[in-house]
Order: sequence, then structure tokens, then C-alpha cells
Amino acid sequence: METNNKLIKVLFVCMGNICRSPSAEAVMNAYIEREGLQDKIICDSAGTIAYHAGEPADARMQEHAIKRNYDLTSISRQIVTGDFDAFDYVIAMDNDNLKNMKSFLPNVKLGNKISKMTDYCSNKNPGYVPDPYYGGAEGFEQVLDLLEDACEGLLNKIRDEHQF
Repeated sequence: METNNKLIKVLFVCMGNICRSPSAEAVMNAYIEREGLQDKIICDSAGTIAYHAGEPADARMQEHAIKRNYDLTSISRQIVTGDFDAFDYVIAMDNDNLKNMKSFLPNVKLGNKISKMTDYCSNKNPGYVPDPYYGGAEGFEQVLDLLEDACEGLLNKIRDEHQF
């Protein structure tokens, strides 16, 4: 990708947009701020379903994120066709999310923007970010562990591709 003053936009996608994707958004925003790149990269999150639209992140996910100094401020929304034009990177949390969000693709050429969160992991990589919704505390912690690893890798990829 070529270097210019264009703002890089990243969209994280899970099923309901109340656990994994808002957490990815918060972790990535913290890393962006740590590196002083707020004027170069922005993030958002969405879900493949609209069931939780308008709701804040799951309270349990917020509780675990706060312990690591991440603030989940996003409000759930469903992914829309226009997101593929608006965002440079559209990142799914698992294979089901990947498959389901492809149904929103307005043009197959935009499919090159899609990837899976674990594509950016450099440590343990289970191949997907598991949904912690129906589990216990350890699931929320595992999600954050994976997202921290993957966001570090994603940030490095963006910096390399856009030369900043």
C-alpha cells in the first residue's frame, strides 16, 4: 500500500459486537495511543447480527478489560455494506464471523480487506478468538490475551504497509 496522509481505518467484527470486537477496538486504540498514532489510525467495531445493536459491551467483558486499563466505550452495531468501502482492514474474530460478514461484501474485489484477528498473532494462535459469552472468567481473560498479541502484530503490519 502506498504512503500518504490518508487516515487508516480498522473495523473489528464478531457476532454480536458486545465482547470480542469492542475489546479488539479498545486494545488496538490503547496501542495506537501508546505509539502516538491517533492521527494516523482509527478503529471501530461491528457485529454480523443486529441483536445487540445500541447496547454497550457486555458488563463482564468490560470488567475484565478495565483490569488491564482498556475502556470499552463502543456501542454495538451491525456491519453494513458501506463498511467495506469505508475501512481499510475488516477483521473477523472467527471463521463463522468471516463467512457471515462476506455476505455483506458489495464487491468481491473488496474481499482483500478481510482477514482474521488471529492472522496477526505471534504467540499462541488457536486460529480464532473464542466467544467468551457463555463461559466463565477465564474465557474473557483468554480473549484479552489473544487480542493483545494480535493487536501488536496488526499494528506492526499497518506500520510496515504504510511506512510510519
